[in-house]
Amino acid sequence: MSKRNKIIYWIATLWLALGMVSTGLVQLFKEPDETDFTAHLGYPTYFLTILGIWKLLGAIAVLIPKFPLVKEWAYAGFFFVMSGAALSHMATGTMNNIFPSLLLLALTITSWYFRPADRKTISVNQ
Repeated sequence: MSKRNKIIYWIATLWLALGMVSTGLVQLFKEPDETDFTAHLGYPTYFLTILGIWKLLGAIAVLIPKFPLVKEWAYAGFFFVMSGAALSHMATGTMNNIFPSLLLLALTITSWYFRPADRKTISVNQ
């Protein structure tokens, strides 16, 4: 892995983890603005607890060494959550709030794409 790719990976991964931890904590603590906005999107309040816990666990998974299969699941979860958030904003007409979910989606894809070989799962067909 080139030095450039390693730098891209770590910058994207650290920003991704920071974004997921910060939004996860806001969701876990059920900040009033967050609960109001979640209700406006049509989701129940308990959904925030689920998202918050999984975001924190996912951030840990992408940062710790080893466990490549767990990392793949974390990246998949981040992709589904952030693309779902973006689509929810589009569906409810709250496009002015879509940027954070698109940024975290882009960081998820960038981190996944540039991850080092020891953080990838090995294909059975190779």
